[in-house]
Amino acid sequence: MPPKRIAIFAATPWEMGAVRSAFLPGVEHRIGSLPVLVCTVGEREYWLAQTGVGLEKAGRSAAQLLDYQSFNLMVSTGFACALVAADIGALLVGREVTHRGKHDDKQSEVLDMPGYEQDLVVTFVEALVPPEHIGRFVSTDRIIGSAREKRRFVLSTQAIGLDMESSALATQAQRAKVSFVIIRSGSDLLDEDLPLDFNLFLRPTGWLKGIGTVLAAPSCLLGLGRLRRQSLIAAEALTAFFRSYAAAMAAEEQNKEISPT
Repeated sequence: MPPKRIAIFAATPWEMGAVRSAFLPGVEHRIGSLPVLVCTVGEREYWLAQTGVGLEKAGRSAAQLLDYQSFNLMVSTGFACALVAADIGALLVGREVTHRGKHDDKQSEVLDMPGYEQDLVVTFVEALVPPEHIGRFVSTDRIIGSAREKRRFVLSTQAIGLDMESSALATQAQRAKVSFVIIRSGSDLLDEDLPLDFNLFLRPTGWLKGIGTVLAAPSCLLGLGRLRRQSLIAAEALTAFFRSYAAAMAAEEQNKEISPT
């Protein structure tokens, strides 16, 4: 019987580093241009893939991996903006996701890929988080930095968390008919502004302008320091979750094997 395979996608080295810390050691693979770390815990294989930031990169990476291998579950993970009352590092769990573009008056369809493995994750996490931290995510094509705009997203989407990759990953899960869930930790909160426009750094020529903004407003450095500390807390939360989740799934499968029939 083949092992159950879980594909875990994160955008940045910092987010993926948090996940890898829960699973090391593993075996490095390269699927086309996509580097993947495959880690075995019990009877399960966890395939960790770093996508890069944004919907396009996430969708392309997921398509590449799903065309190569079949999976029982896809997980979108990393940091997120909490759109509900939460502390930094709080886990936010998405059963469904929608997309909202910069000029869209309406959100896209809500994507939900339920299944047994999604139910297992949600049941496990229900003991760790309050009910209001489980719900809908919204993905955007840009970084949302102002508290005012974050609140508008809450009103228009009823989402609990905001990111830049999950809707593209869910689209690929739907194409491949794979159960899908979002597990992210809050690195910034609903009522706080980001210290600068990080979208500058996502553009090919934006780095110089972004650095110039920081140099012209030294107060940005304080905000960046705060955001770095928050990201470290969020990373620790992800590591702790995936370590405990993988151990719990392995223990459950072992108990099934030794239970009398």
